[in-house]
Amino acid sequence: MLFLDRPDAGRRLATRLADIAGPDTIVLGLPRGGVPVALEVATALDAPLDVVLVRKLGSPLNPEYALGAIGAGGVRVVDRGAMRALGVTDHELEIIESRECAELERRTARFRGDRGALDLAGKTAIVVDDGIATGSTARAACRIVREMGASRIVLAVPVAPPDWISRIGDAADDFVCLETPPHFVAVGQWYADFAQTTDDEVSAALATRASADPPATRSD
Repeated sequence: MLFLDRPDAGRRLATRLADIAGPDTIVLGLPRGGVPVALEVATALDAPLDVVLVRKLGSPLNPEYALGAIGAGGVRVVDRGAMRALGVTDHELEIIESRECAELERRTARFRGDRGALDLAGKTAIVVDDGIATGSTARAACRIVREMGASRIVLAVPVAPPDWISRIGDAADDFVCLETPPHFVAVGQWYADFAQTTDDEVSAALATRASADPPATRSD
């Protein structure tokens, strides 16, 4: 195992991101598993913390295998090659997408409530997840952040497959990853503790850094 748990991974990742710290830096975690990692990064960099709301479009037979992802603002990324390889039809994808749209709306209400998203215009956004598998979710998250006006996007993860940057393409400006093991199968295999992160844990993480988010940093 490479990491004890997500907080351990976040603390180690933060050391690689120290030179990005500054008044125009904002850390964004992917719920749910990326948020405990992002909390440690935001704390170390003394930066505001928010979430990027994205939902993976998982395969009907293996929900952990991403066929694509959707996100706030109508962002949609679909891996047509994966669909063909698994024999997934457009109709099946529509059913999956409808379900994930409902979950996206639920999470938006759960994590944001009446709070607006952080204002990313002209900012450096560090997008953090607990790892990269197919890259679809991270790619969609970076596209959302770009549309929100971030001037620089840094995608930072503890672990990913060796070809992870090619999977993201030009969605991010910079890439930071601690480990790219050659025999990568799944993110969870590189953590001693990879227990599911709960909604309450995400909310608590956001509340922990709320004092670093002055009202002027949030959009309506």
